[in-house]
Parts: sequence; C-alpha cells; structure tokens
Amino acid sequence: MTVNDPFARLPEAAAFSVTSTTVADGATWPPEQFSSGVPGGKDISPQLSWSGAPEGTRSYAVTVYDPDAPTGSGFWHWAVADIPATVTQLPEGAGDDTGSGLPEGAFQLPNDARASRFLGAAPPAGHGPHRYFVVVHALDVDSIGVAADATPAVLGFTMAGHILGRAVLTATAETAA
Repeated sequence: MTVNDPFARLPEAAAFSVTSTTVADGATWPPEQFSSGVPGGKDISPQLSWSGAPEGTRSYAVTVYDPDAPTGSGFWHWAVADIPATVTQLPEGAGDDTGSGLPEGAFQLPNDARASRFLGAAPPAGHGPHRYFVVVHALDVDSIGVAADATPAVLGFTMAGHILGRAVLTATAETAA
C-alpha cells in the first residue's frame, strides 16, 4: 500500500478537535462500523463530537473517506452537508437510511455505493490495512449549495473555497485473507 494523503493538495485549514465515543483516533473500527457485508458488520455511523472550530464557522460537513480502496480514487463511505454551526455532535447511528440522528437541515449525499447513508468498512480480504479519514469541515457558509444527489467528490470540490477549519480522526480496518 502506498501512503496517500487526501489533504496534500487541498487548501490549508485551521485545525480543530473531533473525538468519538465509538473509536479512538488511530484505532480499529469496532465491528458495528464495518459493512453489513462483513461478518458482524452493521453499517452504524460513529458518534462524533467536535470543538474549537474557527471563528466565522456558519455550518459543517462530515465525510468518511478510505484512500486505500483499490479503485484508483479511494472510496467515500459517508458525506453529510449543511450541519448548522450550533451543532457540535452527531449520535452513533445518525447515518442510517433516514438520517434519523441528523439535525434539521442537514442531509446525506450518496456514498460511492450510491446509498445516502453511512456504509461501513469493507476492505478486500488480504488487501492489508485501510485508513478511514473521518473529517468535520468547518465552513464559512450556512449552506454549501450542493444537490442532495451530488457525489461526495462534488461536495469536496464545492467546499474547497469555503473551508475555515478541518478536524480529522483516522480509524483503520483490515479483513483477513
């Protein structure tokens, strides 16, 4: 596996803090955060809490991205846009089929499997460890203005000029051969 830094070519942004009761930074996802296609997996989105966002933050977006997926472009597992600036946490399971735990106004974009929900980790058996970048993006707009059926890549492109800060937690996963 080649190390791929998904932030290497993005604009600099102030750092702030994101934590989770589900997974510690650098730790392996618990079984519930694996895909339902993996034994024990349940596709349950992690609990997230963040603090210290830059002044001027008007909304947030949350993304979960695996740059190690064998696709040439990585794999987007979750993308949530238009989280109000007054919200600083998401409960575990917020990324279900209905987005039941999301705050009013926030919405999920289709992941790379084209499902508007959190899709758990499912690295190919024997492919080695994968990194999952869980990112809270602090934005300078109330609404990022992307369509609900846009891709996470379109969200990222649209956010690029609006990111004030970035909070990153990295989880890992591996499926034995």
